[in-house]
Amino acid sequence: MSRSQRLIPILLLLLTACATLARDPNWWQARQDSSAQAPDPAATPEAVIQIYAARTVGWKGALGVHTWIVVKRSGAAEYTRYEVIGWGVDRGASALRVNRTGPDNYWFGSRPELLVDRRGEGVDALIDRIEAAVQAYPYPSSYRTWPGPNSNTFTAYVGRAVPELRLDLPPTAVGKDFLPGGAPVGVAPSGTGVQVSLLGLAGVLVGWEEGIEVNVFGLTFGLDLNRPALKLPGIGRLGVPEHPAP
Repeated sequence: MSRSQRLIPILLLLLTACATLARDPNWWQARQDSSAQAPDPAATPEAVIQIYAARTVGWKGALGVHTWIVVKRSGAAEYTRYEVIGWGVDRGASALRVNRTGPDNYWFGSRPELLVDRRGEGVDALIDRIEAAVQAYPYPSSYRTWPGPNSNTFTAYVGRAVPELRLDLPPTAVGKDFLPGGAPVGVAPSGTGVQVSLLGLAGVLVGWEEGIEVNVFGLTFGLDLNRPALKLPGIGRLGVPEHPAP
């Protein structure tokens, strides 16, 4: 076994140990109020599209994020939020949820990161295509934490359907490389490159937005050349921030 192969289980062990120590048994009581990142619809007549990512709860939070999509048409009085959630799916609930909570709310104590923010002219037409992609999502009643389909599989699917969003999901978005139908080759979630994937368990992605990414058992290692940074599982980006802090 090579040195790099030996490092993978060690890294997984360390991340799992950190998550276990940090786990809050009362995570469901953590804050879930607005993070004040979505513009007030009453003061924002233009159309808006936003995509968010926030660390998940429990041990999964050491490795991954949960992502979701929100849209507001021109003149609309409220947002519509789309996401995939695993809770209750084993009891017959739909994995695809609409308006479970507010557009930019904390995810059980984790402040969401804004990945995409599109507003103004032409955005209503993009919303039409987003909603068509939501309706066409092939796994509305299925959820699997690893390697997918999960919340990040859903968000990546919409990103591929609407490449104008230029969606660059973080390396912690476990499940983003799970291609629907087990397809071995697909478009990168940003629409600016291509990827090869073996059921989300292994693969390679090359894109202008994402850079170069290698997927090993669902974990992403990579190098962003556009905005220089290393991409590491659990940690995320190390380098130039992709989305400047507000």
